[in-house]
Amino acid sequence: MAYPLLESPVGSCYYYNGQIVMAGSSMEQELLKPTDLVTYYETVRIKEGVLLYLEDHLARLIKSVKGIEDFPVDTAFIEKECYKFLHEQYPSFKEGNLRIVLTKSDILIHVCEANIPCKEHFEKGIKSSLLKWDRVAPNIKVFRGDYKSAVAEAFARSGAYEIVLADSNDKLYEGSKSNLFIVVGNKVYSAPDNKILLGITRNRVMSSMKEAGGELVIDMFSLEELKKTEGAALFVSSTPFDILPIASIDDYVFDSANNPLIKRISECYLDQIAKYINERR
Repeated sequence: MAYPLLESPVGSCYYYNGQIVMAGSSMEQELLKPTDLVTYYETVRIKEGVLLYLEDHLARLIKSVKGIEDFPVDTAFIEKECYKFLHEQYPSFKEGNLRIVLTKSDILIHVCEANIPCKEHFEKGIKSSLLKWDRVAPNIKVFRGDYKSAVAEAFARSGAYEIVLADSNDKLYEGSKSNLFIVVGNKVYSAPDNKILLGITRNRVMSSMKEAGGELVIDMFSLEELKKTEGAALFVSSTPFDILPIASIDDYVFDSANNPLIKRISECYLDQIAKYINERR
């Protein structure tokens, strides 16, 4: 399914192949038209003016390209252009998301919609809803129209903050835009690597989990199994979310926000972010 290069843009202008494209221009209208080109992308969190873990996002971008077309990707150039674009076009913009979009012949950089959680989401957890969907090659980040349409419909139907994906065996394996973790006691469960997007935030969650005293277990649960598991709690992690406890999946409620291990993991993770930002200011 064809999809446009420019998705959910915000702001007055965008970077496209070395030029600044103004919102409302004819070129913007071209970028909003669906294209059949293979389109690779990364969404990077802007926090306190710093592009959070940009080097990891660019490494994953290379991996995505190698998985399909294997053309050269100049990450040093992309990093320079990202910061130049922000400093020159959005000098006071300190919090949000930046999207990097590549095709074999194009590079597009723009500020995009950012669903950054509020304080209540961290304190009480988020509402989620279940979608049965088996993702194809989750570690190759290209736009997939059928998947995006199914997720959009699930959000519209449920009003949820995040959609939790279940595979064909009803096992929960990740969020629509986040990694999923299940906590039982001091064990933290994650789906196998080949089923999920190996998220940038996920790597930091893993190290934070160890620091917090958690033990990683590679395994999955169905929602029905979780309903029968005493004390089960869930959280998601992603670039905009950091670490968010799940308060419910559809009508079933979890007390994830009060889980002590999830709280410790979140504290360790936020300490890592603060250190990263301080080193790059």
